Amino acid sequence: MFELVAEGPEPHQRSRFSLPPGKCLRLGRGSAAELAVPWEMHLSRVHAELTADGTYVSVVPRKGITNPVFVVGDPVESGRLQAGESFVVGNTVFSLHDVSINENSPEESLLEEVTFARGQLRQVRFEDADRRIEVLSHLPAVIWGAGSLSERDSRLVALLLAGIRSADAAALVRINSEGAVRVMHWDRRQETAGSFRPSSRLVSEALLKRQQTVLHTWESEHTGDSVFTATADFDWAFCTFVNEDAQGPWGLYVAGRSEPRSLADRISGSLGPPVLQADVKFAELVAEIISAVERVNRVEGDLSVLRQFLSPPILSALDQQGRSFGRNSDLLEPRECDVTVLFCDLRGFSHRAEVAGNDLLGLLDRVSKALEVMSGRVLEHGGVTGDFLGDAVLGFWGWPFASEDAPLNACRAALDILREFTETSRAPGHVLSDFRVGIGIARGRAVAGKIGTSDRVSVTVFGPVVNLASRLETMTKQLRVPILLDEATTEVVRRRMNPRDGRVRRLGRVLPYGLERPLDVHELLPPESERPDLTQAHIVQYERGVEAFIKGDWEEAHRQLHGMPSSDRAQDFLTLRIAEHNRVAPPRWDGVVQLPEK
Repeated sequence: MFELVAEGPEPHQRSRFSLPPGKCLRLGRGSAAELAVPWEMHLSRVHAELTADGTYVSVVPRKGITNPVFVVGDPVESGRLQAGESFVVGNTVFSLHDVSINENSPEESLLEEVTFARGQLRQVRFEDADRRIEVLSHLPAVIWGAGSLSERDSRLVALLLAGIRSADAAALVRINSEGAVRVMHWDRRQETAGSFRPSSRLVSEALLKRQQTVLHTWESEHTGDSVFTATADFDWAFCTFVNEDAQGPWGLYVAGRSEPRSLADRISGSLGPPVLQADVKFAELVAEIISAVERVNRVEGDLSVLRQFLSPPILSALDQQGRSFGRNSDLLEPRECDVTVLFCDLRGFSHRAEVAGNDLLGLLDRVSKALEVMSGRVLEHGGVTGDFLGDAVLGFWGWPFASEDAPLNACRAALDILREFTETSRAPGHVLSDFRVGIGIARGRAVAGKIGTSDRVSVTVFGPVVNLASRLETMTKQLRVPILLDEATTEVVRRRMNPRDGRVRRLGRVLPYGLERPLDVHELLPPESERPDLTQAHIVQYERGVEAFIKGDWEEAHRQLHGMPSSDRAQDFLTLRIAEHNRVAPPRWDGVVQLPEK
């Protein structure tokens, strides 16, 4: 592919443009031109049209322009130029270069191939250390000060040429997803020296096979046919691996020509020409700094997204460990683990959506505030927020770090959610005053982790335990309680939760619609200080009634449950069934209540 290099009289007046084959591009000084050169005052807003066809580039000046296009000193009405040729407008020289990759050539000219392992050049000293350090000091400005990726690439290539005096050319190269080598940006110390064609074999060896620096040297008299860097100007080139991102591995490519003495005499051991060892070390320092910055940027980018999913303690722990969230990190990758899942849903959302048909934005604002309450409590208690399912929130504990307190923290979050919605229900006019919630909590094995692409990240959990938590939330409507727990979570709460934080009671044994195995379901209750109408004695009495109900002694069950305070709606679930059968268990009673709907 051709590139057009525009070079004005001042050092900063330099631009580089790609010329894709078959595409007509406009050259000019205005914003309407794809090839814009703003410093050249002799250019019209649109001065000429350039079209590349793979072999030539046609240059056709616009009719009526004041300043002609000069080729070899003569004005032209149109011209066909090859790589290495140029044209002039005003004070700017426009040079054409071929940036294709050298794919196939004989290998006899290869004199040496050297691979540099990481740290191998640690003891190599710089003869011009002060100058190299001065060049490296500009690297942060190159990385962070550039206004665009193309500007960063241009600055980075210029920094390589400034830091490696023996280099005649430098480039940033990448191997894309199809395995093809692509030149991201390149430059030569002398622009008039001609085109630059990096070696496909060298790039593949360094970036794909080894992910290290690889150096090629060859006999200069055969370089015109070399498989390596196809120009007689060079007799060595090396490629240094920088990083691998979503677009593929990329690196630094540097080429040059040795001093006029036998290259074979300059080879020392397995490290290649000694004069190049310091240059390779410098390139590896640059690559290491860039790679570190990219990892930090990736961490910051992922953190900015993951902050909506992960609690501050988890983010802090991840930051302290210095883990990378990139594609090579496994800390946040999906894996099977023990989790406690909380599923929280707003009550009556569908009805409110119908009523608020003329003010859906207002309803959305209220629902968003309700979701913030739910997700906020999950995060406050060290959980991870997964998907937002319309008017519901999914939270889970036990990933990315395992925790014995996961069930307790899930229950604390649930009680805080219930507490806040209970308080707002007592405040007339509050935006959440008419919202209620149902919460299901279950504990078990699941797959949890971060999934996504380079520009979109999400966190999720899936497995039977998630479905169970969702089923428990649905059953809160039928059992007339706000929070339901499965048996695994209840066992931990009974054993470890302080009654001043929360309490549990067994509600019965049920078979949800569509399931084959019955479940023991339990209610999570606030401490007695918040529900004085339900004392510990009431809980004991209720569970006696449940036990009698399961055993089939419905008369005793009715007596125990009938003694519960009227504010306790949970008793209705069993007492209605007892009343329907005149306090007599049906024949072949197995203690399980079959729920008629999902």
